[in-house]
Amino acid sequence: MDIRTRRAYDDMAENDGYRVLVDRIWPRGVAKEDLDLDDWCKDVAPSDDLREWFDHDPEKWDEFQQRYRKELDHNDAAKDLVKKAREGRVTLIYGAKDETHNNAQALRDYLRDKAG
Repeated sequence: MDIRTRRAYDDMAENDGYRVLVDRIWPRGVAKEDLDLDDWCKDVAPSDDLREWFDHDPEKWDEFQQRYRKELDHNDAAKDLVKKAREGRVTLIYGAKDETHNNAQALRDYLRDKAG
């Protein structure tokens, strides 16, 4: 299985496969027609409470991942993405500036564990 991540502000690649935005909020300054998505899966994003608590603070990264995984374990949209990942390449699109500590990275690891 091949699960990738890409910032919404980066150019898309022809080999991205199934492109899905995994943020609850649309990325600032990006036109919908420019993103070229297959889906926008708001429901797989962290809850507002978790997102606000985390606030992209690297010191909270480990705890964020644990809390987010608990949310994903009870999330039908996450189960659908596991199925997609088993079918072919999936690219998780996100808007965060931090390319290491964001929900797409945590979701990628979660999907790899579940789809593996």
